[in-house]
Amino acid sequence: MTLFDLTPGHFLMLGAALFCISVAGIFINRKNVIVLLMCLELLLLAVNINFVTFSRQFGDPAGQVFVFFILTVAAAEAAIGLAILVTLFRNRRTINVAEIDTMKG
Repeated sequence: MTLFDLTPGHFLMLGAALFCISVAGIFINRKNVIVLLMCLELLLLAVNINFVTFSRQFGDPAGQVFVFFILTVAAAEAAIGLAILVTLFRNRRTINVAEIDTMKG
């Protein structure tokens, strides 16, 4: 099977599988912030696969352009999220979500 034998249904199934894995990861693991960020990135990747698939299927490049905006937002989210995470770890010595939800004043 080559790349040309793959139908849009194959790519949509891949996107659906990645989406389900990321949602399951978010609901199953609610303690580690790094895993939550990874699941969020996987969720955005699944959406990007679907955008590219539909863009190619319908011959409209708007979906592929929209993917670049999503990738830009995902990169910014990862950079800011990790910076916040490092700051929280330095202050509280933990990245457990249950212990981060309370604020010190």
